[in-house]
Amino acid sequence: MPHRDNHEHVRQVQAAGREAIREAREAAREQARQARDQVKETIRQAREAERDSRRTGGEPDTRTKIQQVALDLFTERGYEATSLREIAERLGVTKAALYYHFKSKDEIIESLVNDRAARITELLEWAEAQPRTPETRREFLERYSQLLHEGSHHEVMRFFERNQTSMAHNKAGLLMRAKMGQMIDLLTDRDAPLADQVRGSLAIFALHSTWFILRDPEVTDDERRAAALEVALSLVDPPQPR
Repeated sequence: MPHRDNHEHVRQVQAAGREAIREAREAAREQARQARDQVKETIRQAREAERDSRRTGGEPDTRTKIQQVALDLFTERGYEATSLREIAERLGVTKAALYYHFKSKDEIIESLVNDRAARITELLEWAEAQPRTPETRREFLERYSQLLHEGSHHEVMRFFERNQTSMAHNKAGLLMRAKMGQMIDLLTDRDAPLADQVRGSLAIFALHSTWFILRDPEVTDDERRAAALEVALSLVDPPQPR
């Protein structure tokens, strides 16, 4: 009898373990589905905002103005050194009016990063559906270069470069760091030589850095983008010796 009881106990434990694994997998799938839905919704909202902006002649709404002014101040003075009061003052609105749209500096940065992260996710999903070839890597860099060139995406990257300490453990900073990691993984295989992995990282940095390294005011945005893209492409697909 004790032997049968032990056997039954083991069977019940095994069944409970299988059920726990099944529930964990279902929960993970649901979380992944919700994350995908959130990204799609963010992309949809961003596209609607762009269409609305074009219909109204490109004049940004109050929320967008807050984001732009806050981003300028965070980059100029530093994230920690900038207050909501200073953002409101530069906008020429009351702090209460600012609170209507954003309750904290973190909310402002998260709103900016969520939009950019959604666009990067869309680009990554495209790339992951393509064969892992040099052609895909080149096309990915060209598309990401165009994304940086549009809107204020490169300004967000410059903000992160100048506020690395403040963003080290910030939710928005961690999200953007994860996206950067995904892009680098896409450009190099995990078992690739270390030098190739470094080149992939530097390719992304080259696209970002042109916006804050080249300080000559005579250099146009188009020239910055072209120079950075040339360097990035040479890093992931270096010319072969003759």
